[in-house]
Amino acid sequence: MATATLGAGCFWCVEAIFDALRGVSTVVSGYSGGHTENPTYREVCSESTGHAEVVQIEFDENQISFADILRIFFAVHDPTTLNRQGNDIGSSYRSAIFHHDDEQKLVADQIIKEVTEAGIYDDPIVTEVTPFTGFWPAEEYHQEYFENNPTQPYCAAVVAPKVAKFRKAFFDRLKKQEV
Repeated sequence: MATATLGAGCFWCVEAIFDALRGVSTVVSGYSGGHTENPTYREVCSESTGHAEVVQIEFDENQISFADILRIFFAVHDPTTLNRQGNDIGSSYRSAIFHHDDEQKLVADQIIKEVTEAGIYDDPIVTEVTPFTGFWPAEEYHQEYFENNPTQPYCAAVVAPKVAKFRKAFFDRLKKQEV
């Protein structure tokens, strides 16, 4: 099993997307990239800890590569907006890849180049590519949040459309073949 730690805005959206991917065994919402040990959601939202909302993904490299994880990552969020995803604003919502080794760094740089050269986005990619230094799981109520709260207003208005778009675009990569 391999590990990827990614920030792409609100972790509720990102967790729901990667949970559905074939080859992914676990996805945990949490915090990475800051300077405070074991931060709380409130502290991270205050922008005082330097952390990003992230997901930590455990995946089977025989079923899905890190490169494919990143291709999906770049397809499901806007990597061109600094410290922002939609109405979620602040450095805790930044686009970030926290690489676990030199190989992941090389792959991240390669995929950023690939996405840039494909001309998918009009603006430059501002995704932070930084060495992984630690991960703190978010509070229990954040785990599987969309699955457990699909009618919550943010989930209904923001998460559900992102998940539906992802499922349509990556139908062949889903654990369960349902839209």
